[in-house]
Order: sequence, then structure tokens, then C-alpha cells
Amino acid sequence: MATIVVTGCNRGIGLELVRQYAERGDTVIGVCRQASPELEELGLRLIENIDVSEATGIRNLAAELEGETIDVLVNNAGILRNEEFGSIDYDSMLEQYRVNTLGPLRVTEALAGNLVKGSKVAIVSSRVGSIDDNGSGGHYGYRASKTAVNQVGMNLHHELQPRGIAVALLHPGLVATAMTDGRGISPSDSATGLIARIDELTLETSGGFWHAEGYRLPW
Repeated sequence: MATIVVTGCNRGIGLELVRQYAERGDTVIGVCRQASPELEELGLRLIENIDVSEATGIRNLAAELEGETIDVLVNNAGILRNEEFGSIDYDSMLEQYRVNTLGPLRVTEALAGNLVKGSKVAIVSSRVGSIDDNGSGGHYGYRASKTAVNQVGMNLHHELQPRGIAVALLHPGLVATAMTDGRGISPSDSATGLIARIDELTLETSGGFWHAEGYRLPW
């Protein structure tokens, strides 16, 4: 049995991640701003009022988990906005950067003392952050924030590998959630793939950018 911490778990992919981890017997700690009724029904340990983009919330999270070992840290919290060239909302772009890029870095840095040899850090990124794979443009803030978090993840790989801690950047697929207006695969199927990728993550494969289906993605 492992201790799993998942951010952004009140709905969508995060909700399915904590559900599936709990169903297989892991000790799950859900982190979110506000729990949904669906999340509360699972009866898990929850740490609420945590905004991954704010230093105060991260300090509170670290204090709540002080002295506890984390086997798997899943940085799932994220937001999606859409900007169109000619009418770009730069504040919206910065908001996505604070949540999608700095959020995983803040959380991982704050909880680094909870990670031990054999622990794993997963960052839910997106293939839209791939420069090589960008064939359509658009979504300036979301794309840029995910490209940046891929760099953050690679840095964390170099930072944590000497301690025996592996890091993975994971694309969940196009998932039918509120963020995508219900288009795509089910959150359950996505979470199953993500968990499989985290399970098979090793120090040898640390630092990779993976699709939930199991193949590597281009940077």
C-alpha cells in the first residue's frame, strides 16, 4: 500500500485518480480548493482551501503533511482558458502560468522533504505543450504554460534523481471534462492510463514525456 497525494481532485481526472487509487487499497490524500459532493462521498482524507498558485496555501499544505512520507505525488491541478490572437487576455495567460506551471513546482518544492528514495512525482501536462506537435496554434496561455511545465518537470528530474526519486510528465489524452466541454474519452479511462504510467515509472525512465496510452511524446 502506497501513500498517494493528488492535487486538483474535486472533479474530472483528479476525482477519478483518487477514486481508483483508493479502490485498489492505497492511502489517498486529496488536495483541492473546495471538495465536491462526489469527492466527499469517497470518504478520503482531504486537505481543502489549497490554491496551488498561492504561497499561503502551499505553506498550509506542507504544514498539514509535515513528517509524513509521500510515495506518489500527482500534480494534477490545472486550468484552461482560450485566447485568440488580436484579443489576447494577458492576465488570463499569467493565471494559467501561475496554476499550470508554477503550481506543480510550488507543490513539489514544498513537499520535497516528504519524498524518499523510491518516491515518484507525476505532473499532468498536455501534448499541446509540445512544440514539435503543434499543428494548429491557438490557446496561447494554455500551450505556453504546459510547454513551461515540461521544462519544470525536466529540471525536477535532474534535481530529484540523485535522491532516487523519479519524475514523469504525462498527457492524459483529450478527456471529457468541464475543461473540454465534454469532448473526449472518459475521465475514468484517462485516470486508468495515467496510473499505469506512474506505476511503471522508474529512475531509468524518469524525465520522460508520456501519453497516458503508454508512448512517448515529442518535446
